[in-house]
Amino acid sequence: QVQLVESGGGFMQAGGSLRLSCEASGRTFSSYSMGWFRRPPGKNRHVVAVISAGDGTTYYADSVKGRFIISRDNAKNTVYLQMNSLKPDDTAVYYCAAGEIFTASEAYSYWGQGTQVTVSS
Repeated sequence: QVQLVESGGGFMQAGGSLRLSCEASGRTFSSYSMGWFRRPPGKNRHVVAVISAGDGTTYYADSVKGRFIISRDNAKNTVYLQMNSLKPDDTAVYYCAAGEIFTASEAYSYWGQGTQVTVSS
């Protein structure tokens, strides 16, 4: 069992930056692919960025390429999402996920509770 706890959400003006963190319990964090997903108001949840176990291969949704950076620190059991040049369209509840495969789908075994990010224009 893996428990995920997100932090770092909040309110930011457009153009600003925020860094989300997701700390995982358990001793096998390094073996999991980790993903960040988001659910905008009134819309379905979708992938933002994913990072693999092992070599740290990354995937980004087109809407965040060049603005967001996903990274992980296996010694701290933590995955990060650095969000730069924020836009109002980035407003959403952001979820952290852990899974056995590297995928942009929602096929992850474990999910956090989510953290709200609100970007004003």
